[in-house]
Amino acid sequence: MCTMAIPASGGEALEKLQSLAGYLADLDAASLPAEELGRYIRELVQADAVLTAALAPMLAAYDAQDGHLADGQRSLGTWLVHMARVTRAQAAQYKAMRALYHDHQPLLAGLRTRALTKSVALQLAQWTRAIPAEFRGQAEEILVAAARAGADLRALAQICAEIRSRTVPPDPDGHDPALDRALFLDTTLDGAGVLRGDLTPECAALVQAVLDALSAPAGAGDLRTRPQRHHDALAEAMKRLLASNLLPARAGQPVKALVHMSFADLRDLDVDSKLQEAWITGYRARWAAQRAAASVSTGDGGAWLEGDAARRVACDAIIVPVVTADVDPGAVEVLIGLCVQYDRLRGHAGPVQDTAQAAGAGDSTVTPAGSDHGPAAQTVQAGQAGQAGQTGQAARAAQVLAMLEHQILATVLQIVSGPGGVASFLRRNLLGQGLNGPSLPLDVGQP
Repeated sequence: MCTMAIPASGGEALEKLQSLAGYLADLDAASLPAEELGRYIRELVQADAVLTAALAPMLAAYDAQDGHLADGQRSLGTWLVHMARVTRAQAAQYKAMRALYHDHQPLLAGLRTRALTKSVALQLAQWTRAIPAEFRGQAEEILVAAARAGADLRALAQICAEIRSRTVPPDPDGHDPALDRALFLDTTLDGAGVLRGDLTPECAALVQAVLDALSAPAGAGDLRTRPQRHHDALAEAMKRLLASNLLPARAGQPVKALVHMSFADLRDLDVDSKLQEAWITGYRARWAAQRAAASVSTGDGGAWLEGDAARRVACDAIIVPVVTADVDPGAVEVLIGLCVQYDRLRGHAGPVQDTAQAAGAGDSTVTPAGSDHGPAAQTVQAGQAGQAGQTGQAARAAQVLAMLEHQILATVLQIVSGPGGVASFLRRNLLGQGLNGPSLPLDVGQP
């Protein structure tokens, strides 16, 4: 006869539990006969029920002591996700297990004695929540006894429904406020969805009617399974609803579909970069205007308030931080100056501005009026030739600067977007109706 020593502490029990679970995990399951595997599976499921009975009071006690605050988490759910490293769905199940300790002690006892499995206990807790508190404990004892006697989930549902109908007083309006209803749509990493929920009888009947109407096989060659046809029926129902214009407006606007595309893909639609060239040309004009305005006034045209004046203006207003992106002409000028200096340092171009100034200095030669022969005439001709050369140098300098400005702006537009920026310009000119409206801010904060 083999006996197991009782652990001296909870820590020792956890060590033994991990060791025993590791032993089972290392078994060669493929070499075991089906009968033995079935016994192992049943025993592990029952062990999971006992572990749930142990975990539920621990979760409740940890939450009651606000243990999550010590780890900087605002709730038990977030602690489970970030510290215990479980998914949000699993964290929700653990919170439901915690509720067993507070509100469903008979079900918790059924887990400890292995009369219930974890999933059945959680399902019964959801069903019996609609039963008045003064009858709930007795109802759960009846359900645990029925499960111990071999009742399956269908039979337990019938017992629970009968108890609820006998104990819940009728609502004067015919509405059952205790009836649970919920719908969850979770998405996976690749965008696929997982739909789950609890529907009211009326909602379930409506959904079933829609699925039956739209899931009929499309002829003898339709090889879709019934679940696949139901999936396609749901998608078809959603398409028809969106196309019917029956959906209510949101914030005064109809339902919108947001089309996401990368800026690189949008620029690729601009064949030969014709629109980008037009944007650069227009922005260079705006930049020139900015420089001209800066020579008259150093202000930026904005009205800024601070201190008490700002507080008086804002006291009755909704403050919404708005972050937008656009090319700052002052920043562009600094960028171009830095690029020119960098280019000079690398020796790819000479000091263009200095060359233009040197060319202008050659115009200082003056000849006597009325002299058209001899050395004086030669001096005039030489001065005219020098002036033509200086003009040519200045023109070339301006051309080099224009080319440099064009190249730098072409680089800047690849990374800058926003209202008035090149992304907005391309979208409004390249995309069709419905996608070429006014620009929106890049970021709007909460008031």
